[in-house]
Amino acid sequence: MNYLEFEKPLAEIEGKAAELRAMGAANPDMDVEREASALDVKGQKLLVDLYRNLSPWRKCQVARHPDRPHCREYIEALFDELTPLAGDRGFAEDEAVIGGLGRLKDRAVVVLGQEKGHDTQSRLRRNFGMARPEGYRKAIRLMDLANRFGLPVVTLVDTPGAYPGKGAEERGQAEAIARCTQKCLSLGVPMVSVIIGEGGSGGAVAFATANRIAMLEHAVYSVISPEGCASILWKDSDKMREAAEALRLTAQDLKKLDVIDRIIPEPLGGAQRDRAAMIKAVGAALGAMLKDMDGKSPKELRQHRRQKFLQMGSKGLAA
Repeated sequence: MNYLEFEKPLAEIEGKAAELRAMGAANPDMDVEREASALDVKGQKLLVDLYRNLSPWRKCQVARHPDRPHCREYIEALFDELTPLAGDRGFAEDEAVIGGLGRLKDRAVVVLGQEKGHDTQSRLRRNFGMARPEGYRKAIRLMDLANRFGLPVVTLVDTPGAYPGKGAEERGQAEAIARCTQKCLSLGVPMVSVIIGEGGSGGAVAFATANRIAMLEHAVYSVISPEGCASILWKDSDKMREAAEALRLTAQDLKKLDVIDRIIPEPLGGAQRDRAAMIKAVGAALGAMLKDMDGKSPKELRQHRRQKFLQMGSKGLAA
């Protein structure tokens, strides 16, 4: 397991317990289980203390943890009869965005998500989850398909933001994001979104302009990364901790502000400590949110989505 900076004391304890058990396995005459179990208890208590009240910056670190389950894992585990769809029918296939037709608990849906990759090769291929214009145009194509056949849209958001490269800007990055957001608002079918890691800037909003929005307990959702915010406001990216506090990017703050509708609890220590349980919890939340939208007409769904986003910001931080 990879450990974050603030988890180093935990890494030492768990490492010692693993070493003891390895020594015991190599030498059956050694009785190490009692000492190893004591270290397990100590490590569990420390884990509880570390995650009891995470600061916004530490939540950013947890949201970016390389061992967290990513979009592809959720899709493969939760959606049956998946038929992947690719390409924007205009320029290229963007592998940062994955999607297709599938079934969520016997309900036919269109699923879309941003995939970061799990190792160096896949991260480069997926562009670290940062979509180019063709990725947003592919999403628009799939949402059009959902609208045509009356299928709910499910999106899984995990991106640092839209790719800011020269080629992306030349091909109309801002316009593609705006069109994708507009398409979300105009859908006559239910749309639900879950922010599973990072929800960065317009790149996330273009996938999360939904009737129901949920966030994992330690996910983050903001208009800019803490490092980018610190560089702009203080000309010093080292002030990212102060920026993270000011951005109100945690699920807990955003729930108070009515930006999101639901917080999905994570296993103790984050989603990476029990991936199967986390994926199951996300599946249950998606099913519940879709059920909330049952029976609503296309007009009601569009009006609900419109009012939801018009009202954002009306509730102050002191409320």
